Amino acid sequence: MAVQVVQAVQAAHLESDAFLVCLNHALSTEKEEVMGLCIGELNDDTRSDSRFTYTGAEMRTVAEKIDTVRIVHIHSVIILRRSDKRKDRVEISPEQLSAASTETHRLAELTGRPMRVVGWYHSHPHITVWPSHVDVRTQAMYQMMDQGFVGLIFSCFIEDKNTKTGRVLYTCFQSIQAQKSSEYERIEIPIHIVPHVTIGKVCLESAVELPKILCQEEQDAYRRIHSLTHLDSVTKIHNGSVFTKNLCSQMSAVSGPLLQWLEDRLEQNQQHLQELQQEKEELIQELSSLE
Repeated sequence: MAVQVVQAVQAAHLESDAFLVCLNHALSTEKEEVMGLCIGELNDDTRSDSRFTYTGAEMRTVAEKIDTVRIVHIHSVIILRRSDKRKDRVEISPEQLSAASTETHRLAELTGRPMRVVGWYHSHPHITVWPSHVDVRTQAMYQMMDQGFVGLIFSCFIEDKNTKTGRVLYTCFQSIQAQKSSEYERIEIPIHIVPHVTIGKVCLESAVELPKILCQEEQDAYRRIHSLTHLDSVTKIHNGSVFTKNLCSQMSAVSGPLLQWLEDRLEQNQQHLQELQQEKEELIQELSSLE
């Protein structure tokens, strides 16, 4: 007997700093898919209080004249370490979900907000943004445990045929039971990027953690291969060279740009601090003149 999966979410709000971490993670490699978990909360928002405009095509439930819509608010993400690199497949182990649940308690204490795991994200390098049949089934499995669970996909390293420039596409989806079969089908969830002037502490920690996780993945892969007893000396030297090359590529593609971005943010913050101090002095002078 098929389990009925009901659409429990009408929209997703992804904060811009969390979006930035997801994007950096997706662009870290074009050879395999990467993945992570979305941390946030699921709230009921009134239609009149919504900060965004939903079209009829986006929000099917609006046509049903409901008073509230259930919106997933994604405040941060947890980058997951891959135990097995695959070109077209990612998997989240039960241990990783358990560890993420523990991490949400720490984040809740840190932010003072009721955090929990609300979804997952993964990349689609060089392929379409739409979820595969495996993605749809995986999403349905998660929704059996939590109907508010959503999936995000970032399609990257694709070229616009008209402009010949690279572009990144992203989507949010859930799975529903197909009406005339036992299979599942995707339903697109409207996703909106919530702008932020600053980057939150939690997302900053995730961004800084990315190079470390990628390095650990390379080390694990190298140790597994290096531990094989039947390898000859030339093969071992070759594997060591490939390992070094991959680490250098990561430094060039991830660590270097990340460090430059942090330095630029620091410079912007220092400039903003100076402007605020100057504004403070001017206000104090105006206040003194009034006295």
